[in-house]
Amino acid sequence: MSSIIKEQWMYAGIPLAMIVVGLLWSEGRWWFILPAIIGASIYLLFWYLQFVAATQMEQSKVLFQKLSYEFDSRQILIKLNDKQGSPLKWEMIKRVNKRKNDYLFIMGRGQFFLFPYKIFNSDNDLRFLDSILERKGLLK
Repeated sequence: MSSIIKEQWMYAGIPLAMIVVGLLWSEGRWWFILPAIIGASIYLLFWYLQFVAATQMEQSKVLFQKLSYEFDSRQILIKLNDKQGSPLKWEMIKRVNKRKNDYLFIMGRGQFFLFPYKIFNSDNDLRFLDSILERKGLLK
């Protein structure tokens, strides 16, 4: 949720501008201030519900199962077991944020993968992934 807010901070300018106009205009100020507050609240509620609903849908159950991952220079292979899996091409990933305890792979608005460091077997695996991400120009 915080990633979405950081990405879309400029949309806060619309309600802020409406509030400033409402404060400067003495007559009918509530016609600007009240819709700005309600609109901003509805927008934040919409995104919050998107994340909550994604955890409750039947199609999302696979996201909460134990998966294994294989990283190489062509793709990320997401495996449910030895026979079932799907590839994730590097072209689908817009950027990667390397944080204190994990990698955040951002694919689009509201679409992301979070890979904690503990899924990697060694520091060599982390360095390997770092080198792939730097070559692809994804690491931020």
